[in-house]
Amino acid sequence: MRTLVKIFLLNLILVIFVQCKNQNKAGEGQKETQDSDTKAADAAQKMILFYGNSITAGYGLDLSEAFPALIQKKIDSLDLNYKVINAGVSGETSSAGLNRLDWVLKQKVDIFVLELGANDGLRGIKLEETKRNLQGIIDKVKAENPQVKIVLAGMEMPPSMGKEYTMEFRQMYKDLASENKVYFIPFLLEGVGGEPTLNLPDGIHPTAEGHQILSENVWKVLKDIL
Repeated sequence: MRTLVKIFLLNLILVIFVQCKNQNKAGEGQKETQDSDTKAADAAQKMILFYGNSITAGYGLDLSEAFPALIQKKIDSLDLNYKVINAGVSGETSSAGLNRLDWVLKQKVDIFVLELGANDGLRGIKLEETKRNLQGIIDKVKAENPQVKIVLAGMEMPPSMGKEYTMEFRQMYKDLASENKVYFIPFLLEGVGGEPTLNLPDGIHPTAEGHQILSENVWKVLKDIL
């Protein structure tokens, strides 16, 4: 009798062991499937890179208040599979932007929003040099991914820089957009530049409210691409 009980218990333990093992395999298989689905979703997600200076970086504000983050909110609200990366650096010139571009382009970029040149103008850098640098950035981005969509954000100089210079500076962006057949935002700071209540005390960098307007200026062009 005792022998039969022992045999029964051994068989019961064996059955439980096998069932647990099968459940673990099933759990591992489910986890692998979930991981695979996550990787597939990440691979399908497209990248929007905002490449600029302190305007893009949201100088003086929390990063979540800068216009690239506001664009991400718009995208998320529409359930679009795009991820926004803010690659703005305060004080960046077109030359510095060209020099650090290789590092930034290590990740695949589907939409590249270029916002540089304003610091060049304020520092009196020759327009020929600024245009050459911006063209170099566009060329590198296209070479890395021929299918990339490029958006050029135009900027303007304050009247104090002189009528002729401000006109030539504005025209530089129009020419670059036309020559390269890229999407164009005529003036990123439209509705914000020169408005004291929409800029920080320095009179240059937009407030959180100002960035709301900037995001609308960008969205007018970006929405058609998405």
